[in-house]
Amino acid sequence: MSSSQSGDGLEARRGSDLQVTTGTPVPGRRWKRGELNVAFRIVASIVIPTFRFSARYHWHGPNRIPAEGAFVLAPNHFTNIDPLVVGTAVWISKRSPRFLAKASLFRVPVVGKLMSGMGQIPVERSGRTRLNDPLSGGKSLVDGGGAVIVYPEGTLTRDPDLWPMRGKTGAVRIALENDVPIIPMAHWGTQKIMARYSNKLRLFPPSRVDVIVGDPVDLSAYRGRPIDQAMLVEATALVMDRITALLEELRGEKAPETRWDPAANNQKETGRFE
Repeated sequence: MSSSQSGDGLEARRGSDLQVTTGTPVPGRRWKRGELNVAFRIVASIVIPTFRFSARYHWHGPNRIPAEGAFVLAPNHFTNIDPLVVGTAVWISKRSPRFLAKASLFRVPVVGKLMSGMGQIPVERSGRTRLNDPLSGGKSLVDGGGAVIVYPEGTLTRDPDLWPMRGKTGAVRIALENDVPIIPMAHWGTQKIMARYSNKLRLFPPSRVDVIVGDPVDLSAYRGRPIDQAMLVEATALVMDRITALLEELRGEKAPETRWDPAANNQKETGRFE
């Protein structure tokens, strides 16, 4: 579906229901729902109204987020506000948006309590601690039929033009080890609300944010085989190809032929590089 056809993707209806307007509409929803607990409702009561006025969502194509069952959602990542955009899309799909998140966020007053209450998964980026294995947290979610959002790039893209960079293998490993689908997702426009590495929000005038969810990536060639690093790297490249193709559709342009590799450009893997 073209952006001219899609219209505003996320519409609030009398403050209590939320609906996606697309070629395949997603039914409206009430705030209270089984797996969406008090912490989720508190955050949603702040985030959803704020984004209603600061962003004009355009949902391209049908909403392919599964209504039930476990899966891994793999979006692109280029601004610090991306999780709110992705979380909103998952929320309106009647699923709990749960992320693998930096452990340092859990030490922030109030924010940390809310994140813990929502069941977000803390991950240390370095050091030998009980938090530096994200796979165990992801497994606990999918074992219960839940969904986990994993940014396969691991951090904000280093690509100068905000295209997806080389991916890390965690998202694919969770999907393969637990035999669940991995679903690619792309969005574009959040950089107008918050620039990469900025902490400043631009809420007005509202910015357009385009969102698209792809079909599950076909990993059948890798399932049921012994998992090794070569397989994970190959499958991750396939996932990154799908995310990039979705972003090309949103941006209406082609990505560079060679995906950005921080190591090849003398950039560190984590933290700011600018």
